[in-house]
Amino acid sequence: MILLFYFSAFIIAVATLMYLLGYAYLFNGISKTYFKGKTSAHIDDGKFFTRNVITTKSPKPWGKANNYNKTDLPKNIVDDLIHSDTASFLVIKDGKLLHEQYWKGYHKNSLTNSFSMAKAVTVMLLGKALEEGKIKNINDKFSDYFAEFKAKPFAENLTIKNLAQMESGLDWDEDYKNPFRPNAKAYYGKSLIDATFKRRFKEKPGEKFEYQSGSTQLLGFAVKKAINQTLSSYLSEKFWIPLGMEQNAIWSTDQSSMEKTYCCIHASSRDFAKLGQLFLNDGKYDGQQLLSVDFINEMRNPTKKSNEIYGMGFWINNDNPVKHYYFQGLQGQYIIMIPEYKMTIVRTGSYNNLPKTDRGRPDQVKFLVNESVKLFG
Repeated sequence: MILLFYFSAFIIAVATLMYLLGYAYLFNGISKTYFKGKTSAHIDDGKFFTRNVITTKSPKPWGKANNYNKTDLPKNIVDDLIHSDTASFLVIKDGKLLHEQYWKGYHKNSLTNSFSMAKAVTVMLLGKALEEGKIKNINDKFSDYFAEFKAKPFAENLTIKNLAQMESGLDWDEDYKNPFRPNAKAYYGKSLIDATFKRRFKEKPGEKFEYQSGSTQLLGFAVKKAINQTLSSYLSEKFWIPLGMEQNAIWSTDQSSMEKTYCCIHASSRDFAKLGQLFLNDGKYDGQQLLSVDFINEMRNPTKKSNEIYGMGFWINNDNPVKHYYFQGLQGQYIIMIPEYKMTIVRTGSYNNLPKTDRGRPDQVKFLVNESVKLFG
């Protein structure tokens, strides 16, 4: 009994200390990972968070190619996909579903976490807001939307474009494994404003590329304020419904219903593929121009400060003989666009040890591009 008393007192003391130090979110993280049999964030955790629904109205299923699923994947691709804990692998060619395969109990209706693929979606919403005049200029200052940033050193001249291009100068350590770093607080905490607005800026915006989830979350705040509605409803109106998505999706939020714009859109692989096809079609779908070509070209134009590997929301590989650009998520979520072959590749799964030796880009993307082109090109 005495031991139990001291143990309980110890637990209460630790919990109090964590709360006072600003780490109370860790208990939420533990409940949504370890208590669910996981060791970190995972592709099926959307049901454990507050969320907004991204609705569709009139689903338009993919048309299938004449040789749909008639070509078996070769051993080297299968081995790579199985080794990397793949959930789905889809290939779209000439606007038709050519290959579709699932593992580990996942299927065409499964909703899985986009992780950072949502960053490119957030940039898409920025582009639409610019197109509709809800945001006047991509070079608008962030402090025009949130005046408190005028008093932050370095932040007074921060622009919307700086955030989209990952050149904000924000002090944000993009460490996904350390529970005491800002990504964990944003992911498991109750308030995204608390997780991002309190961060300082370490250098002048526009001077250095540094990939940061915090930058895209700030961008999301600006877009939401400009459109005066939830980002999920805007995404539904401007893209999900016009694209005839097959499933409703969900977007994880904090407790104030603010979307985690750096991550966490849970959608089907078929619907992720439609986002890729939209870009292959230069923003057109079913006769409608859903996103302007000029803005799309800006998204997929690699910046000098990123050393030509990142644009706005997109990772870009013009070094490879088969040029491509792509959405990318933390655990190997990809929507890959290959313009030369009119091909989109979607891969989802849980690859926690993602090798990145290709100038900071995942080796797997280039492998899947080159091998898929050999097989289906």
